Amino acid sequence: MITTDLQTILAALSMPEHKHTIRGIKRGIEREALRIERDGKIAQTPHPKGAGHPLTHSSITTDFSESLLEFITPVSEFPEQTLSQLQELQKYTLSKMGDELLWPMSMPCFINDQSDIALAQFGDSNIGRMKTLYREGLKNRYGSMMQAIAGVHFNISFPDSLWQSLQTVESNTSPLQHFISDKYLGLIRNFKRELWLVSYLFGASPALCSSFLQGKESHLPFKKLGTGTLYLEHGTALRLGDLGYTNSAQSSLKVMYNSLDEYIAGLREAIRCHSDLYGELDDYTSETPKQLNKNILQIENEFYSPIRPKRNALSGEPPTHALERGGIEYVEIRALDVNPFVDTGISIEQINFLDVFLTYCLLKPSPEMSWDEQKLSQENLTTVVNQGRDPEVKLLQGNHQVTLRQWAEHIFTDLKDVAKWMDEAYGSDKYVNTINELSSWASQPEKTFSGRLLSELKQKQQDGGVLALDLAAKYKASYQDVSYSEYSEQGLDLAADESQQAAIAIKDNDDKDFVAFLRDYFARA
Repeated sequence: MITTDLQTILAALSMPEHKHTIRGIKRGIEREALRIERDGKIAQTPHPKGAGHPLTHSSITTDFSESLLEFITPVSEFPEQTLSQLQELQKYTLSKMGDELLWPMSMPCFINDQSDIALAQFGDSNIGRMKTLYREGLKNRYGSMMQAIAGVHFNISFPDSLWQSLQTVESNTSPLQHFISDKYLGLIRNFKRELWLVSYLFGASPALCSSFLQGKESHLPFKKLGTGTLYLEHGTALRLGDLGYTNSAQSSLKVMYNSLDEYIAGLREAIRCHSDLYGELDDYTSETPKQLNKNILQIENEFYSPIRPKRNALSGEPPTHALERGGIEYVEIRALDVNPFVDTGISIEQINFLDVFLTYCLLKPSPEMSWDEQKLSQENLTTVVNQGRDPEVKLLQGNHQVTLRQWAEHIFTDLKDVAKWMDEAYGSDKYVNTINELSSWASQPEKTFSGRLLSELKQKQQDGGVLALDLAAKYKASYQDVSYSEYSEQGLDLAADESQQAAIAIKDNDDKDFVAFLRDYFARA
């Protein structure tokens, strides 16, 4: 390999034959949002039938609970188009929800009891029942409250032209897909090393409703605001911490990212390994099953990770089989809180930053990552989740402590170079402008999402739920002024109707009972 450092690679990619090869980045967004009543409580109504069937609709579905909507945009090279699609999908769904609103936060609204969180229902076809039973397993393993948390998933793939240029400047002679998979894994390792920066900048869950704890004591030094809001003075993203999407039972799973074979083997071991914790719960072979199976992971999707390597799967194909068949096609970033300051839950500035940051993670050297280093990266993330805006907070770089500000400033120095190269390719200034603005947040934590959110709550001395309800009502009203441009109302109506018919067809085509269906599925997996 000729190239060894980021500056060398950027210089090589700036040559005339390579300078435009970054153009054509493709993105897709999955945004989750709880349906709530006007009084701020979680909705108890079924998934709005007029929005389509959650099993078969490609853009409007549900996640864990019946009230946790998920909006999925098509793949696009144009981020403004993606945000417009997200707006219009939400506008359409809200029109089918009566007086209900979309909760604009990651941490859930007031929930009196976990029994108020109904499991998502996907119909009585075999695959629909499997999806609901999987969620039954999640409920019985980890509790429903954790599953009521919402997030934003950002999917990104780089153009073929970039892969070809990178392979040329690195004098790499591997088969192209093997090279692509290895480079994506390098991106993932670098992302995990510096994920804490994303949490610092865009974490928007420094506070939660006390009902989330369900009366349990917490070791975290919470302060109280209003009648029931708990917050961490310097917290950023409780969703990514011990209270959120974590799984202590998975902490011993050594899923590694140094090769695709290693990643697949680690994940498959988890879905085949019997769990001592969940072995007493009845599985699909029982008359009243409480989970799909008794393994550490019921299926691969249960593995909680802030980033995943992905390939579009064939019908019924498990994710690792898709990766084994065709290699890595794109990566899914799962570490984003819902941005409460925009109706879409993610802003154009965030997309611009992620474009640059993920390109930086791709291009910079990415040595293999040991299990100890993975644990250290998790420790850094936990530190930032709980204390990220503390001006004195320190992180671990290998065996050395550095301040968050010092490390962030070092990263932003490299990000500015990457942004400049990308702007030259795109003929724009959006990337440089975004990175210049966000670089100031390293020394001004009050500019971060969590800083802004807490400042507003403290200034108004109000519960987070009051602010969230105000935003939810404001965003719903604003959709009256949104005109369809990416979709049409008639087209969305047709898609909803077709999804209902497709769900019926799936049920009609079932040719075996539920137990036999799952036995065959797990035999393949």
